[in-house]
Amino acid sequence: MPRSVIPIRRPTRFGYAGPGGGRVSWVESPTEYRGTTVQVCGLWPFGTGSSTPTIGAPLGRHRYTNATVCFDPISWYERAKLINNPSVWIQAEPAMGKSTSVRRMLLSLVGQGVTPLILGDLKPDYAELVAALGGRVLRVGPGLHRINPLDIGPWQQVLAHVQDPKEIEQLRAEIVDRRLNAALVLATLTRGAPLASDEITVLAAALRYLTERESVAQPLLSDVLRVIEEAPMQVRWVTLWHDDNDLDRYRLETENLRRTLRALIHGPLGSTVEGHTTASIELDTTALCVDISGISETNQALTAATLVTTWAAGFGQVEAAHRMADLGLAPPRRFFLVLDEMWRALRVGHGMVDRIDALTRLNRSKGTGTAFITHSLGDLQALPNEEDRAKARGFADRCAVLMIGACSEQELDAVARVRPLSQAERSEVLSWSAPPSWTTGPDDEEVLIGRGNFLIKVGTRPGIPVHLEPTEIEKQLGNTDFRWKRT
Repeated sequence: MPRSVIPIRRPTRFGYAGPGGGRVSWVESPTEYRGTTVQVCGLWPFGTGSSTPTIGAPLGRHRYTNATVCFDPISWYERAKLINNPSVWIQAEPAMGKSTSVRRMLLSLVGQGVTPLILGDLKPDYAELVAALGGRVLRVGPGLHRINPLDIGPWQQVLAHVQDPKEIEQLRAEIVDRRLNAALVLATLTRGAPLASDEITVLAAALRYLTERESVAQPLLSDVLRVIEEAPMQVRWVTLWHDDNDLDRYRLETENLRRTLRALIHGPLGSTVEGHTTASIELDTTALCVDISGISETNQALTAATLVTTWAAGFGQVEAAHRMADLGLAPPRRFFLVLDEMWRALRVGHGMVDRIDALTRLNRSKGTGTAFITHSLGDLQALPNEEDRAKARGFADRCAVLMIGACSEQELDAVARVRPLSQAERSEVLSWSAPPSWTTGPDDEEVLIGRGNFLIKVGTRPGIPVHLEPTEIEKQLGNTDFRWKRT
C-alpha cells in the first residue's frame, strides 16, 4: 500500500495558511511611545524629529506625532519671537473646547507672572478658575455690585506724583477722554441714536469741569447732569449761548441731552450705572474676573451698559498701572485680556466695535495679550450698520494666530480669506464635525469627536493640529454642562 504524501506547508508573508496556521492578513501598527532622553536614551536618535513649539502653555498633543504643543500669545510674542503681536483668534462650533483652551493658557500665564483679565464673563466660564487661583471675582448686575462708568481707577495717585504741568494737563485730558467715551456709549444706548456734535461738546465740557475740581470721590452721571443744568460759565462757553441773557436759549438747546441723561440715570439702566462703585476693579491680584452672568441674555441694553462700565474701569486700571510703572512707583505688569462670547459683546450696542478695534491695534504698546473667542467669522458680518461691519472685518486679520476648531465648510471658506488653508488642513478640520458612529451610548465621551481639536495657524505656515485633553480639575472648574450632567 503506497504511503500518502504529506505536502510541505510553506509560510506566506502573512503566515501559515489553513486551520491553526496563525495566518494574519493585515499588518498591525506598532504601539508608539514617547519619553525623555533620560527615560529612553537607548532609542535616541529618533528616526524623525518633531517641529512643534516648546515655548508657552502646554496646550495639548500633536494629533499625529503625539508631541507636546505649547502655545499662548504672550509667550510666542515675548519669548519665542514667533508672532508680531500677542493676540489669538479662537473660533469653533459650540462645546468644542474654546474656553477650555483659554483656561489652559490662563493657568500657565499666571505662573509666568501675567495677570489675566476677564472683564465681562457672560456665562460664566472663568469665575471658578479665577477663584481657585486666588484671584478676585466681582459679580456685577442688578442686585449685585455696581461699577461707576466714570470711575477711571487710581489716576489721582498718578497725578499726585507728576510734577510737570504739561504732563498733568495731558493726564487730565486722558481722564476726560476716557469718561467721555463711556458716557457717550451709555447715552447712545439710552437714546437709540448717536448724540449730536453740539451735545458731545457740552458733555465734554461738563466732564472737564468736574475733573478739574475732583478731590477724592469720582464723579457720577448725576453730577454731570447737575453741572449741565446749573450751566456754569465753563460749560456754557463752549456753546453759542454763553451770555447771561442767553441762558434760556442754552437750556432749550441742551434739553434733549438733559432728557437723555435723566433717562439713563432713572431708567432701566440706572441701577447699574448710577452710583459710586461698590466693588472696584483692582489689579493687585493673581487674576481678575468680572462675572456678569446675572444679567439676562435677552437684556442686550443692560449687557452693553455693564460691559461699557467694566471695560472702561478695567482699561483705565491697566493704563494707570503702566503709568505707575513708568514713574517708578510700581513694578512693570503684563496682562492677558479674554474676550469670550465676543459675538454678544459686538451686537449689544454702539461703541463696542470701536473699543475692540482700538484694542486690536494697541495691544503691543499696552503690554496686553488678547484672546478673542467666538463661533464664526460670520458674527462680524451680523452687525447692524456697515461702518461697524467694516471695522470688525479687521479683527481676525490683525490677530497673529488663528485657532480653528470644528466648523462647517462654508466657515472654512471665510477663514481661508484670512489665512490660506491647504486641502489637507480643510479636510482635517471638517473631519472633526462628524460623529464617529450612530450607535454611541449615553456614557460615551467620544460623541463629540472634534472636542478639544484645534488647528493653530500662523501666517502661511502649515497649521499645527493639536488635541487638548483637560485634566479632571480643569473639567470641574469649567463645566458649563453641569445642568445636563446632574440630571
